[in-house]
Amino acid sequence: MKAYEFVTVWRIKAPIKSVWNEIYHAEVWPTWWKGVESVVEVRKGDERGVGSIHSYTWKSKLPYRLTFAMQTVRVEPPVLLEGVASGELEGRGLWQLSSQGSETIARYDWKVQTTQRWMNLLAPIARPVFKWNHDVVMSWGATGLAKRLGVSVAEQKGD
Repeated sequence: MKAYEFVTVWRIKAPIKSVWNEIYHAEVWPTWWKGVESVVEVRKGDERGVGSIHSYTWKSKLPYRLTFAMQTVRVEPPVLLEGVASGELEGRGLWQLSSQGSETIARYDWKVQTTQRWMNLLAPIARPVFKWNHDVVMSWGATGLAKRLGVSVAEQKGD
């Protein structure tokens, strides 16, 4: 398996609770986040969502889809949401939200390994393309979220 670490930061001109609500309710992502084809709840969690499992299918600019499950392991509204991925990607995703004036800063840390043989074989030469692809999908998310909230994206960047 090949490991990847991506950091994305969105600065959205909206209150933190509004941004949190949209990120927390992943089942509605396909309505506003281009590239998210489906999100299906596989198992309910506790009253905060800890222990819930959702199955995600993503499509990007590149001609493939990825499907993986994400189990929510930590929820601290409205500032932190963490999950563990399994399936075609394995690893951890962590949303951290904070306020700065009238903006919300949403940082997403995505530390994953690919489990698909073809991705692992291509990794030495395709790593920059996979990073670019991740950044495109995350940009779609920032744009879609801002549009859904009727605000603008102050900044979106990926490392």
